[in-house]
Amino acid sequence: MDTAGIVWLSIGGLLVIIMFIRCFRIVPQANCWVTEFLGKYRATWNSGLHLKIPFFEKIVNKVSLKERTLDFQPQRVITKDNVTMAIDSVVFMQVLDAKLFTYGIDNPMFAIENLAATTLRNIVGEMDFDQTLSSRDAINSKMIGVLDEATDPWGIKITRVEIKNIQPPTEIQEVMTKQMRAEREKRQAILEAEAHQESVIKRAEGDKQAKVLAAEAERDAQIALAEGKAKSIQLVYEAEASGLARLNAVKVDASVLRLKGLDALKAVADGNSTKIFIPTDLTEVISALGVAGEALGVGNSLKENKKPAPQTPVIDDDCLDRHTSEISHGAAFTGAVIKDQLENNTFAENGEFTTNEV
Repeated sequence: MDTAGIVWLSIGGLLVIIMFIRCFRIVPQANCWVTEFLGKYRATWNSGLHLKIPFFEKIVNKVSLKERTLDFQPQRVITKDNVTMAIDSVVFMQVLDAKLFTYGIDNPMFAIENLAATTLRNIVGEMDFDQTLSSRDAINSKMIGVLDEATDPWGIKITRVEIKNIQPPTEIQEVMTKQMRAEREKRQAILEAEAHQESVIKRAEGDKQAKVLAAEAERDAQIALAEGKAKSIQLVYEAEASGLARLNAVKVDASVLRLKGLDALKAVADGNSTKIFIPTDLTEVISALGVAGEALGVGNSLKENKKPAPQTPVIDDDCLDRHTSEISHGAAFTGAVIKDQLENNTFAENGEFTTNEV
């Protein structure tokens, strides 16, 4: 065999080896491949190693079994009360049957997008504007039911549908903003009124409790004062009774009682009082003591001056007239009294003059 034959034989062997190696295919995890034999569906390969017949068998579709997210463009919808808005939705789907997904419909993603748009328009068209804004869960549930039932023949499972955004018209947004502001102001006014009412009630309860406590404290104080006063009176009476009992026990005679009476009289007379009340039973004691003093020659007794008080003398003085001051007349009167005492020898024993009241 010449050199050219050897080269061609080597090239042919290399091609055979490459083709044989390419007949072995590995399907990744969470994927499946749909194959055809001479243009007809033959098998669905799951993950793992597979052998493909060269020239006769062909892989027509590689399908991912993972869950997918389909984010479509916002759809213009009209509510039951003729409010036009844009709704943005998200659809989550998963391929369960690769054969149906391949042969069930052409371009299944485009089909799901249009089906979601029409279903959303039908559901929102039966609702009012306010109901649409507050019923997202209901819209999601209805869309899941309709889409899942419609995509079963395509080997697709709709796992979830979410309304991502609802965009009302500008004028509706302004009205909603005003309504929201009014509602918040209303709630604020209600909260302030409730807070004021609660504060007034709390303050009244506090005043009431303070007055009750003050009344109880005053009552307890009065009771304590009354009890203390009663106890003090009781102790005084008990002391007096004990003293009387001791006096009765020692058999005090009349002389001791007279001495005690004199001590009491001395205590009464000692002071700046202008009036002294002497009991009638002490007059006899005082008279007896006076007689005893005169008999023993003790005491400082003076003779009674029964001479009538001198009258205001008539002063013959050219310097004094009726217009003279009272001080001058008083001095003249005092001089006349001293002269009268000198003439009658009515001096006091201590060397002082005695004057009678005018």
